[in-house]
Amino acid sequence: MSSANERATAGFLVWRLSMKWRVAVDRAVAPLGLTHAQYALMGSLYGMARSGLEPSQRQLADHTGLEALYVSKLARALEAAGLVARTRDPNDPRAMRLSLTEQGRDVTHRAITVVQGLLDRMLEPLGGQNSPRAEQFTRDLATLLDTPLDPHTENDEEQS
Repeated sequence: MSSANERATAGFLVWRLSMKWRVAVDRAVAPLGLTHAQYALMGSLYGMARSGLEPSQRQLADHTGLEALYVSKLARALEAAGLVARTRDPNDPRAMRLSLTEQGRDVTHRAITVVQGLLDRMLEPLGGQNSPRAEQFTRDLATLLDTPLDPHTENDEEQS
């Protein structure tokens, strides 16, 4: 670890790691015609479809942590590229259901392979993806992601 990183706060390091990851994924999936955000949406759709789900744009936004309006814009662009299908929800005409097209599944599968290679390289200093250190790191990240940070939520809970 560089001496500058040894003195850095956890918040700064999380930010730096997230930026490093975003840039690396952007560069890695660019030859496939994708951005990091598009990959996040398509990779999530791919995983959800494997679980038998066809999420709405709102459900996908909640799953990815992206804003619903941004997911809508991404989905429209991916639909125009022939990678995603958007269909009206028969139970809620305001909602759009998303799924990958055949071409979208192919591109996503190739992108997942590329991104898994990046993940292998990133986690190598911890002993690789399946090492006890990497598994603990993953659990720690999940714990941090489950921690509410919205100040409005905290204030509402305190007033209850």
